[in-house]
Amino acid sequence: MKIKLASLFALAGLALATSQSQAESLVDGSAEAGKAKSQICTACHGTEGNSSNAQWPNIAGQNAPYLLAQLTAFKNGSRKDPLMSSQAMMLSDEDMANLAVYFESLPAAAQAIANEDLLSRGEALYRGGNKEDETSACMACHGPTGRGNPAAKYPALQGQHAAYTAKQLNDYADAARTTDGKTRIMQDIAASLDKEDIAAISSYVQGLK
Repeated sequence: MKIKLASLFALAGLALATSQSQAESLVDGSAEAGKAKSQICTACHGTEGNSSNAQWPNIAGQNAPYLLAQLTAFKNGSRKDPLMSSQAMMLSDEDMANLAVYFESLPAAAQAIANEDLLSRGEALYRGGNKEDETSACMACHGPTGRGNPAAKYPALQGQHAAYTAKQLNDYADAARTTDGKTRIMQDIAASLDKEDIAAISSYVQGLK
């Protein structure tokens, strides 16, 4: 099933109106307590949530509702990863909320577009989708600058490593990543993209600010 452009276009308005820079987090947690607990996260995600390994995601500035949802998914087994699943199992609900709020409070990474040769294609797909097969534009859910939509638990993409984004899109396309009902949206969209499309989008979002 293709995701129609019209079916998600209305979400663009909500995404445009929502910003990570909101005064208060939508998750009830303590950034201070999260910082104290964050040492377990630094080996992969960096001391302030910006990973030096492009295979591991930057989580600084990621919205807390999305972070909490993913930690919960890793803990309950609906999303699986050898490293994250084992780490999440050791966290309480309070720990996860605190960590989500803490990393949300940190400044997101600023990176350049990964491949300038893919700029036009990546920008066109991110902002306009593919009218030929009616695949929705990425910005409909993730916003024009990639800041995501905390209320809907749609993640921020700005500054994310291109390699990590490409892996997630490929995992969605192959149905290797399945978490919840909203994941089906990404599975359908990713399945409509070819390898060059995925490379272009991933490169483009890395440079979003």
